[in-house]
Amino acid sequence: MSQDKAGFTEFFAASWDTCLRAVAASTGNMTLAEDQVAEAFARAWASWDTVSRHPAPEAWVVRTALNAGASWWHRRSKETALTSHDVAAADSQGTGLDVAVLTALRRLPARQREVIVLRVFLDLDIDTTARQLRIAPGTVRAHQTRAMTALRNELTAATITEIER
Repeated sequence: MSQDKAGFTEFFAASWDTCLRAVAASTGNMTLAEDQVAEAFARAWASWDTVSRHPAPEAWVVRTALNAGASWWHRRSKETALTSHDVAAADSQGTGLDVAVLTALRRLPARQREVIVLRVFLDLDIDTTARQLRIAPGTVRAHQTRAMTALRNELTAATITEIER
C-alpha cells in the first residue's frame, strides 16, 4: 500500500498543474476546473491500481474531470453562459494561458475543444486521444484540423483588430 501511495503522490505532484491547465482551458473557469480536477484525482486515488497501468494516466484524469463537469451540468439541467469575466478569472488565477486563446477555445464545439486539450495540452498522440474520446483516429484528425483552423482564424482576426486600434 505504501508503494502505491508513493506512486500516486509522485503522479499527483507531477500532473496536477498540467491537468488543471487542460481542464481550465476546456471549461474557461478556474474554480470549476479546480473542483473537477480534485474530483478526478480523488477517483484516480480510489482506482489507482487501474489508473497507474493506464497508457496515459494524465489523460484519464482530464477525461474524468471533464466527465465530472458534464455530469454536474446534466444534473443541473441548464448551462450558464460564459462571460468574459470567467475567462479573465481563469487567466488571472494562474493558468498561464492568454485570455484570447481561452476565449477562442471556449467558442469551439465541445468535441473539438476536447481534442485540442488532449492533443496540445497533454501532448497525446492521435491513437491515444482517439481511445480516450472513444472515437476513430480519423475523427480526431478531422476535429483537430477544424479546431486549429477556427483558432487560427479567430486569433488572427483578434490580432488584426488589436493592431488597428
